[in-house]
Amino acid sequence: MRSPEYAPLFRSTVGFDRLFDMLENSVRTDWPPYNIEKKSENEYRITMAVAGFSADEVELTQHGPELTVTGQKKPDDNDRQILHRGLAVGNFKQAFKLADYVKVASASLENGLLSIELAREIPEEMKPRRIAVTSTAGPASIQGASELEQINQDIKPRSRAA
Repeated sequence: MRSPEYAPLFRSTVGFDRLFDMLENSVRTDWPPYNIEKKSENEYRITMAVAGFSADEVELTQHGPELTVTGQKKPDDNDRQILHRGLAVGNFKQAFKLADYVKVASASLENGLLSIELAREIPEEMKPRRIAVTSTAGPASIQGASELEQINQDIKPRSRAA
């Protein structure tokens, strides 16, 4: 995709240079392309095509339920003249909303593909648990009655001795 040329507008406008700089350096939300896949009930993977970026130029940040992937291309030191730019090499920022208890398990960059492994880790206190139900009319009440009789027998001999 070619970026628009703003040079003709510079001739007829005054004071909009910051606006044109922002437009030229703006972040594209449709790039880089990505896939989201569900691997299992609690595991997911985001795969992003970030060809041309090295691992130190890509940053992942999780803040609460939001995962932000940012790519900042380092300036090219070569003084080369590009006649046609067909490769997308601009900076990018992509944000993903994550469900509750989903965390980044790992991330790797291989052959231009950034793979982000996500896992849902539900805390033990939030997981469903089975609670045993007891009855007072069943065998527990018979056991309680025999214990009460034993206590009464232990008390009687003491009162006679006094």
